Amino acid sequence: MECRHCASPLEKPGDFCLVCREANTETIVLEAGRDRATLTMLADEDDETIRDDESPVIGETTITTTPEDGENETVELRNFAGRIGDEIRRKRPEEVYAGGTRPVIRTVREQVHHPFYRVDGDDPVETVLERRGNRALDVVETPPAEKIGGSHSTLIGGRTGIRAIHIVADHPHVKKVIPGPIDAGGTGSQSGLRAKVTRADDGGNVRMLLRDGSSVQENRVVTTARDREMGERIRDDLNDVLTNAEFQ
Repeated sequence: MECRHCASPLEKPGDFCLVCREANTETIVLEAGRDRATLTMLADEDDETIRDDESPVIGETTITTTPEDGENETVELRNFAGRIGDEIRRKRPEEVYAGGTRPVIRTVREQVHHPFYRVDGDDPVETVLERRGNRALDVVETPPAEKIGGSHSTLIGGRTGIRAIHIVADHPHVKKVIPGPIDAGGTGSQSGLRAKVTRADDGGNVRMLLRDGSSVQENRVVTTARDREMGERIRDDLNDVLTNAEFQ
């Protein structure tokens, strides 16, 4: 394949061009199985080199592994995710959509720093293509600590609660986290601090519930989403991150 911008040869379809320093892939759709992962590269929907009747799919790569059991599984899974991550990094996409096996997706996500979104459905690529045109979200570069504010400054769970809040605030599509009052009248739990992000409202904002023993705190999370559908995608993403950090 040649670079869509300067026609320089590329080693693999959709690679970032090291000659003209331009990206050829805007979006990657990852379909992750436990033993096989398929990455589909999509061009920029505004790319003028693509005809109206031409597919924006510019390439596909499949990576396989042989799953291990027992103590070898962790290393094998990390290596599998590392190979997937290497393919993503060499494309330098604007965003990644991922569907399939959650442990694989979570491990890949730990190794790359691109905006990551979950996508469901029997055909993830077609689902992403249907969403194009109204899915762009602003990215917030503000450090997590500067996103936290409001009239209530106390967080339940001490340092653990602060860590959970910072995980949510670190998301690129979260503008602000506003801690709410603490309700100490809940049912006690011995499972430690738990965190969950609730359904999005019509404006795309969500709420993060912190539970620690009998205390419950509802924190408002302001996102860059413009509607409920976009907010739900961010909610799923935040809950995935919290699950990975063992808050769920």
